[in-house]
Amino acid sequence: MASHFNRHAEHDERTSQFLTDSFQRGLAHWNRERLAPGFPTDDWTQQLERDQRMLRLEGAFLETLRDGVAAEAAAAPDDADGFVAWFENLKEVGPGQGDPLFPWLAEQATREELTWFFEQEAAGEAGFDDLVALTQVKLPVSAKLELARNYWDEMGRGNVRGMHGPMLDALVETLEVRPVIETTVWESLALANAMTAMATSRRYAWHSVGALGVIELTAPGRSACVAKGLRRIGLSDKERRYFDLHAVLDIKHSADWNREVLRPLVEEDPRRASAIAEGALIRLHCGLRCFERYRARLWA
Repeated sequence: MASHFNRHAEHDERTSQFLTDSFQRGLAHWNRERLAPGFPTDDWTQQLERDQRMLRLEGAFLETLRDGVAAEAAAAPDDADGFVAWFENLKEVGPGQGDPLFPWLAEQATREELTWFFEQEAAGEAGFDDLVALTQVKLPVSAKLELARNYWDEMGRGNVRGMHGPMLDALVETLEVRPVIETTVWESLALANAMTAMATSRRYAWHSVGALGVIELTAPGRSACVAKGLRRIGLSDKERRYFDLHAVLDIKHSADWNREVLRPLVEEDPRRASAIAEGALIRLHCGLRCFERYRARLWA
């Protein structure tokens, strides 16, 4: 009993260390710097030493998140049919699903409130296209092909006007927001930092598959609510296209992901089920923290 209490106390202490403004902002700045294209520098060895320190901290952060979902993830079946059914049920029973924030955004939020919400979301956006590209490295063929198709959709199938990233950027301009790390709540930064950590480290590749898949699974309903709110305050079809598109397209993406990625991966190696489940639950719990923080701010 004492050891059980000590483990929980230790977990709570680690969690309080990582789930803070200062830590998440520092991690967000490091992620922005390390992922940006650059040039060789004379101080590359010092940069490497800094990166090693940050990677250890990032790993400890992610392990803390894993500790928080381990028991929940252990309930996931490790046979392909059972696992896919468990995963799909997260849309109904997963953390943060049915959160009252989104009907409120659709029906009641003012332009100022919708703008603040969007600014937080935009600042915490890790770049779904880049996360998919990083995750697909060396994956088995079926999963790799589906991630490639998903990436191609994110890229507008080769048409710049259809690219999802620039659509988001256009909405930033329309709403005249300035999404920056310094004014973003730590919960939003933690979500982006967790997604980046899973996608950039190969030891968490299966976790990233689960986290990305659960975004496709759960995003359509939230996107539809945000699109409805944006329409209510007067944004045109073109201006709210990013959310209108994800309210529809991600339904197909999710079905394809579950069939072409999750099922064959778990069939090939049932051990992947728990890692994929942990990744999905980490993403959902990070999202729930955001929703709770947003409600606390917007409904104050």
